[in-house]
Amino acid sequence: MATQLGLLGQKIGMTQVFADDGERVPVTVILTGPNVVVGKRTEDKDGYSALVIGFGEKPARLVNRAAAGQAKASNTKPVRVIREFRVPAAEVEKFEVGQTLTAKDIFGGDNVPVDVAGQSKGKGFQGVIKRHGMKGMTRTHGTHEYFRHGGSIGCRLTPQRVHKGKRMAGHMGDDAVTVQNLQVLKVLEEENCILVRGAVPGAKNGYVVVTKAATRSQYKRKGVGKEEVRSKNPLKASKKAAAGR
Repeated sequence: MATQLGLLGQKIGMTQVFADDGERVPVTVILTGPNVVVGKRTEDKDGYSALVIGFGEKPARLVNRAAAGQAKASNTKPVRVIREFRVPAAEVEKFEVGQTLTAKDIFGGDNVPVDVAGQSKGKGFQGVIKRHGMKGMTRTHGTHEYFRHGGSIGCRLTPQRVHKGKRMAGHMGDDAVTVQNLQVLKVLEEENCILVRGAVPGAKNGYVVVTKAATRSQYKRKGVGKEEVRSKNPLKASKKAAAGR
């Protein structure tokens, strides 16, 4: 099980910023604050150690008795989203119930690799061409009403059934999706926002979970950092450019 600490956030939308070297970078703006520690899980009491974090204040008229009692016990305000992050007991002891967490507290600063998990956009009921990328039938003379059909789905006497996992029309999207190894390009402390390079799952105003990357500790872009000294010979330079170097 993953033992990475993270923050809850809300996807504001996408924009673009310019890096120090002039590169135009597409980024996703994620509102990551305020995150509040609303509880702890310990080995002695619960059998595992975890940190319970809440995000987004919830109006009192929408709070049920159970949530109100939980907020009262932890001396915090009711929140809209609650998630548990399973971390070692030593990590749990660093935080107190009611403490406010920021992106600086969890990620430390810019250029940090993170994993972002969210609920992808729902596409409704879709056919095999959009859902699975099938090419469809030929649009020629003699082909009637079969342009976007899925084709045959079964077998004959054996095995007399449709195989499991057969690609067919059905519900598309609205899945739990995690995008790994994205870069925290910039942390905006005053706005409680972070700028993440690239796209993250979900629609605008959707809730996401931003955690430290599970597979790497330092962000490194593919193909960056291997730049060679370009030759002054225009012929050699053009060959390198054609080879993608």
